[in-house]
Amino acid sequence: MGQPTPARKDRDWWRTAVIYQVYVRSFADGDGDGTGDLAGVRARLPYLAGLGVDALWFSPWYRSPMTDGGYDVADYRAIDPAFGTLAEAEKLIAEARESGIRTIVDIVPNHVSDRHPWFRAALAAGPGSPERALFHFRPGRGTHGELPPNDWPSQFTGSTEPVWTRLPDGDWYLHLFTPGQPDLNWAHPAVRREHEDILRFWFERGVAGVRIDSAALLAKDPDLPDLASRPHPHPFVDRDELHDVYRSWRRLADAYDGVFVGEVWLPDAERLARYLRPDELHTAFNFSFLSCPWDAPRLRTAIDTTLAEHAPVGAPPTWVLCNHDVTRTVTRYGRADTAFDFGTKAFGTPTDLILGTRRARAAALLSLALPGSVYVYQGEELGLPEAEIPVARIQDPMYHRSDGADPGRDGCRVPLPWVDGMPYAGFSTQDPWLPQPVDWTSYAVDRQQRDPDSMLSLYREAIALRPVFGDASLTWLPAPDGVLAFARAEGAVCVVNLAPTPAVLPAHSRLLLSSGPLDEAGRLPQDTAAWLRV
Repeated sequence: MGQPTPARKDRDWWRTAVIYQVYVRSFADGDGDGTGDLAGVRARLPYLAGLGVDALWFSPWYRSPMTDGGYDVADYRAIDPAFGTLAEAEKLIAEARESGIRTIVDIVPNHVSDRHPWFRAALAAGPGSPERALFHFRPGRGTHGELPPNDWPSQFTGSTEPVWTRLPDGDWYLHLFTPGQPDLNWAHPAVRREHEDILRFWFERGVAGVRIDSAALLAKDPDLPDLASRPHPHPFVDRDELHDVYRSWRRLADAYDGVFVGEVWLPDAERLARYLRPDELHTAFNFSFLSCPWDAPRLRTAIDTTLAEHAPVGAPPTWVLCNHDVTRTVTRYGRADTAFDFGTKAFGTPTDLILGTRRARAAALLSLALPGSVYVYQGEELGLPEAEIPVARIQDPMYHRSDGADPGRDGCRVPLPWVDGMPYAGFSTQDPWLPQPVDWTSYAVDRQQRDPDSMLSLYREAIALRPVFGDASLTWLPAPDGVLAFARAEGAVCVVNLAPTPAVLPAHSRLLLSSGPLDEAGRLPQDTAAWLRV
């Protein structure tokens, strides 16, 4: 088979891309009010270009009351005033593209904010109205309708609150997340038309792709049966009618050379692959790899399973170590339980950050060497740990809806440190919306830029060297227990040692990069990774 043409390579950029997630509220503050904004991102584009990333994925930047960090959208065609204006977003998209960086926006199709015009109109119109047909309004059960319409659980792990809220007029409305996020009725044609219009709106403004939040939750069983009485098919997860929606979206995206990435949490590999058929979504987040513990056999299984899931449909896998919803990698890998599960987080969990950092450095080289695309969450390239937020400052609804049982996600959303020695580590001139730990300046960008051994320097060098692996498949090499070794294109090899003893490296002509120093005998120490030319 011949080499792809430059035009084809350009269209297929997403198959091998390094994509950087920007959580705008915490990235950089351009106007000094304590909240990150688009002006801050525009000012830091040279930093992102220097990092070498191919695209930026922006968590929702739309107008929102911020009940759930912007995932409660009041207007998909307007930027929230805290972040800037639509004109600034258009400038940012264009300026990033001039720097060789594409933009991916976040669409939240399962629900809207209770401030959205549609929902306000539904509240005003009353029971049985056409306006309420755009959502899931139902009468309650019980003698006087005092009981929720069904037994569905909240999607906020640890929450004991119902997913139904009753209105004074007697109707209940469905919200799989907070009461401020009413679920849309995807069986209604107006809902489908509106979202296709929203996709066109952003594609026409130059975005290259769309990340789809909670992509497997949109469709609901029209009877809204109890979960206990209908285990299969699930009444609101991974329903077959969803695929018609995404086939329609794919036809629209293809007209703009747009790309989709779905947030699809499914344990069934065959069901996941259905979303990645050539006429549906381009890619999906890899949660099995993200949640995998730091354990060689289990990591290899996660990698093999991921590759096997994607092979039948020809979709590239994605590799993710953390994001705005999960414990930061450095902290997670420094704990006794190195897996990730929403139910096992807790305040005060003992953490060895030196150990966690060493493992996170090795994991960075592992993920960047694998075939497919890689996501880097802002601050991951700085080695930021999870921050413990004072209870009085916690904003995440996961904490409040679980009565404090879940510490929430604010610890991985703390504003970035940019400049050592400046107030608020150079993020803002005012107290940030979430407090930064007292040692945050030790992770500052300017400080790490001067240190060739910093996490930032490692990420920059790894991203610059990553093309040596090409787009070839992966071949496992013989290795001792606890060691992962695989080859890719042109003789490029990655070796990761998770065993307690140093590992002898395969014969090689050059050490391209390592996450830490080799020992005196040239062996790879525990919790260290190396890229080799063989």
